[in-house]
This record gives sequence, structure tokens and C-alpha cells, in this order.
Amino acid sequence: MVVDGHVGTGSGSGEPESSDSLRTFGAVVQALREFQGLSREEFGDLVGFSKHTVASVELGRRMPDVDFVEAAERALGNTGALRRGAEYLERQPGLAAWFRRWANLEKAAITLYTYECRMIPGLLQTEAYARQLFIDELPPLNDEQIEANWAARAERQKLLRERPNTAFSFIIEEHVLLRRTGGTQVTRAAIDHLLDVGELRNVEIQIMPLVRRAHAGLHGPMQLLETPKHKWFAYMEAPESGQLISDAKAISVLQMRYARMRSQALTPEDSASLLRQMRGDL
Repeated sequence: MVVDGHVGTGSGSGEPESSDSLRTFGAVVQALREFQGLSREEFGDLVGFSKHTVASVELGRRMPDVDFVEAAERALGNTGALRRGAEYLERQPGLAAWFRRWANLEKAAITLYTYECRMIPGLLQTEAYARQLFIDELPPLNDEQIEANWAARAERQKLLRERPNTAFSFIIEEHVLLRRTGGTQVTRAAIDHLLDVGELRNVEIQIMPLVRRAHAGLHGPMQLLETPKHKWFAYMEAPESGQLISDAKAISVLQMRYARMRSQALTPEDSASLLRQMRGDL
């Protein structure tokens, strides 16, 4: 099973080099732009991005976000080529192909909601906890793949502290911690980390109690985010696949479910008390 959108696809950390898919996508954008007789600056004005951003996309140095793809599609004839091509873009080692577009949206999100019933969410995992998940992968990962996975996850986790104006909300099932993934010491450190991150002003962590008569999250894990332009996206993951959702009606349903879960889970204060109790019981 792929855990939290990660697979072993390479090594290293930080911003990787351009890929063939990015260069190909950029070349198509450039060809369509030139066919329309537009300069990079003129095209940038049409799509709402700077000429420097346009150049970075065309040269394959930048992963285009959803807003860029949609605006470029409209400006360059609405052929559908850019939308379809964007689905195959690859860039960051350690991230599954279907997760990359979501990870790119995460970087600029102003609101991010996460409900998880299988494991501690990737943005909140300690290194020891994450490595245990990678070790448990089937088929087994090699050392290079594990290192790439952790590098990608650690890079994503910087969002919590580097984006203090982004509101992060997490709902985690109590049984995720009762499982003691990685053993007692790993679980103790994981709980300490949750308590530490939960002190950040932009982070809210709630625990869904083990016993709960009504539960709006029985459909499984979900993530929701809001872009700086106040557009909402959702992401749902299953083994070996993931679905990025932009349909407003579907997102509205997921928002209702998440809002209900927030009322059903323990408050952040009570959640912290439960975490401290659970740590003391280890």
C-alpha cells in the first residue's frame, strides 16, 4: 500500500531537477502561446501570472498549479490538451504520481483540513514513525527509496511552521495511537510531537474517541484545502491510487462531513488531555 501519497521513486531532497514530463508540458504551452501570437508578458497578463512564472513553466523548471493550467487552457483555445497533459506531470521524488498535484496545492493553501483513520497524517509524523511505515511497505522498499520518501515527507512538514497564516486542522482516530506502530518508544515520541505541534497557533489537532455512537467519517480518510483565490479542492486516497476532486458539489458534501466530525471529535484541549493520558499509560 502507498502511504500518504508516497512511494520510492528516487533520492534526494528539496527541489528536484526538471523532468521530461515538465519540459514536454512547457514546450506545448510555449508552442500554443506562440501560435496565438502572444509574448510571455501578454500571455501572463491573460492568465494572471508573471512573465517569469510563464518562462519557468515553459522551460520545465516549475510545476504548474491548477489555476495556471485552467487559465492557460482557456487562453489557448480550450482544446483540453493542457488539462490532460497536466495529469502526467512528474517532479518530486518520493511522491506518488497521483499525489503530486495535491502536494503542489498544499504549498499555497490558506486552509487545510485532514481526517485520518489509518495512521498519523504525514504532516504530523515523526521520522521514526514514518520510517516504520516505509519499512512495512509491500513490496519492500530499498534503502534509497526509504530515504527519498522521508526526504519528501520532511520537506512537506515544513509547511506547518513556514506558513503561519495557513489554518491547519487535523482529526485523528484514537485507535491510530493505540496500535503503537513502531513500538512503545516510537508511539511515545509520536504523541509528544503531536502535543508540541498542537501548540502552534495555526494548528488544531482533534482526537476522535474510540467509542462514538455517531461518526460522519465512516467513508474513510479525506483532505480538503482552500487556495489563496478561495477555491476548494479535496483529495481522497486508496491503495495505489488517489483522487483529486474539484467538483463544487462533491466538495460541499465532504465539507459537511468534516464539519460534523469536528463537532463529534474531542475539542483540541480535551484531545491534548487524552494524548497526555495515553502517553502516561505507555
